[in-house]
Amino acid sequence: MLKPALRLLACLMPFVTGAFAADGGAAGFATKAAQAYMIEAATGTVLLAKNEDQDFSPASLAKLMTMDLAFEAVTKGQITLDTEYPVSEYAWRTGGAPSRTATMFASLKSRVRVEDLIKGVAIQGANDSCIILAEGMAGSEQQFAVSMTRRARELGMEKAEFGNSTGLPDGKSKVTAREMVTLAAALQQTYPNLYPYFAQPDFEWNKIFQRNRNPLLGLDLGADGLATGFTEGEGYSIVASVERDGRRLFLALAGIASDKERTEETKRVLEWGLTAFENRQIFAEEEVIGAASVYGGTSRTVDLVAKAPVSVYIPISNPDRLSARIIYHWPLTAPVMPDTQAGTLRIFAGSRLLREVPLYTVQAVGEGSLSSRAVDAMLELGESLFFSWLWDKSAPG
Repeated sequence: MLKPALRLLACLMPFVTGAFAADGGAAGFATKAAQAYMIEAATGTVLLAKNEDQDFSPASLAKLMTMDLAFEAVTKGQITLDTEYPVSEYAWRTGGAPSRTATMFASLKSRVRVEDLIKGVAIQGANDSCIILAEGMAGSEQQFAVSMTRRARELGMEKAEFGNSTGLPDGKSKVTAREMVTLAAALQQTYPNLYPYFAQPDFEWNKIFQRNRNPLLGLDLGADGLATGFTEGEGYSIVASVERDGRRLFLALAGIASDKERTEETKRVLEWGLTAFENRQIFAEEEVIGAASVYGGTSRTVDLVAKAPVSVYIPISNPDRLSARIIYHWPLTAPVMPDTQAGTLRIFAGSRLLREVPLYTVQAVGEGSLSSRAVDAMLELGESLFFSWLWDKSAPG
């Protein structure tokens, strides 16, 4: 995402299509959750947003980051599914049978295969599984938590902090609904061979049979992950993914009053997301979307295109207007090479940002003569004042 210091190239482009109400939902849709964020996966369109950048304690949702690190290590060959890790007394007492929390009941001083530990986390939300993985992979849970936070930054999760591998209360861990959707999408898209563990209905290990804790799996929604959480004083949370009729949604809800309400609200929001929107293509592949100013070049502008068709999901009912803006480092400085990412297209419904699309230069622009650069320098002074005014007056919220 481009930083606010970058200048705005103007331009409302009217499209008569659907828009979102100011409360963050289409056509006035509202959720009981204190924090909510939902996207359509293929286009990245934001379907629902409510306090999406307000942080909360992740509780067991933190285990999704533990899974990300374990999946990454397996994918890179750093460990295998048959690698075995020992069960320390700390893992046993903190997350095992004595803890009276979610557990796979790993025996003290035994050794457990990585695949069984992954199943323990993804299917049962087992705390002992998380700690055993953390200690085995990083030497200590504390060091593993450092890696969790570092990985969050790599994924663009700027606020997230992780103090342990389980999400058990530590006074430090925090995430946002937007960030949890980012993490869920990364798990599904980056590790397609490992992600299905989240949808496995049950797991028997060491003669103990346990069912998947995800309440959505049996509701005929198309749910295939991911996790639930609860924090005293903050309520119930969930990160979910569904795929139905070729459409995949990622959703995070937090701050819900009860376990029952969490299931009901999640089902209601997902059903709405799956049925209340249609896909609308705005620009074709390689269609020129706009032009960026070029300083000191043989041409004063360069065309910008997206590398794929640009589509958004819009409400089927209550059509309104979309607007789009191109943002880039203003002006570009010659020479400009073709096929260079030079800006971002931001598409809004009202004041709500629906999605961002990177834009690339079409043609090359060589360096101009000394006299043309002098003229451009004079134009830049006047235009910078104009575009600065436009940012202040016209940019959404």
